[in-house]
Amino acid sequence: MKLAAFGGVFIEHSIQEAMQLTKKLGLNGIEIAAREPHISPNSSLARVREVKALAGSLELEIPVLAGYVGGFSDASDSEARNSFEELKRLLEIAGHLDCGMIRVFPGGPNAFLASDYHYAKAAHWLNLCAEEAMKHQVKILMEIHNDSLVETVDGSLRLLDMIDRDNVGMIHDAGNMYITDTDYGRDSVMKLGNRLFHVHIKDELRVDEVGAPGTFTSTTRHGKEKFIQSRLGEGGADHRPLFDALREVGYSGWMTLECHAPFPAYERLEHDLNVVRGLLADAG
Repeated sequence: MKLAAFGGVFIEHSIQEAMQLTKKLGLNGIEIAAREPHISPNSSLARVREVKALAGSLELEIPVLAGYVGGFSDASDSEARNSFEELKRLLEIAGHLDCGMIRVFPGGPNAFLASDYHYAKAAHWLNLCAEEAMKHQVKILMEIHNDSLVETVDGSLRLLDMIDRDNVGMIHDAGNMYITDTDYGRDSVMKLGNRLFHVHIKDELRVDEVGAPGTFTSTTRHGKEKFIQSRLGEGGADHRPLFDALREVGYSGWMTLECHAPFPAYERLEHDLNVVRGLLADAG
């Protein structure tokens, strides 16, 4: 497996600093958060080429553009069309960056609150996204994420079954799945099968109140719950079964470290990287 940093962790830094810090950590690549001040759908070709040149000089790959486009299921038709046009621009950017995957959000609400209509509308637009992405030989990623149609493996597979293209798959995110209170261990990996395209690694923890740095609320099937973003091993998500399952199925794709705990960006990624290296060594 190759390890990447999530550019969003370094969003307070310039994209140049983010890439240099990623290299300093000893990671193989950076998953660029496709929003300002890094790279966005509106970035100029000159800026994109600058980022590509720096990645080459640092010997960093850019496996994913973590887009913020989509939200199709609960967007108006004009909003959905605008998101689709933004995806087209990201596809052009991905070509210049030799990037083979782009994240797209299907939208909400939570899977347990969604109607057939939400899935049908998301599938319509995601089919268009997938068709456009095939022209560029790019894969479309949907992140298993709380507060969305795809907050569980079952919700993900339901939507995938409505999409006619096989270049659409999932980002497994145990931290998000811990929030949703759904399985994120071996069974989740086995059920996703070949639709598991990418992996995010981060930790979260249920808490009694919000207000402290890193705390937030999320709607789950249990109601409004409170969480704090945590470093690996300090939250509630046990990643050991996930790593064992990835090894069992021979996963050889990318794994992105995405810690948002209330610590300096470099420090929290360095902590998580050390934990991940230990998990990989144990799995080996």
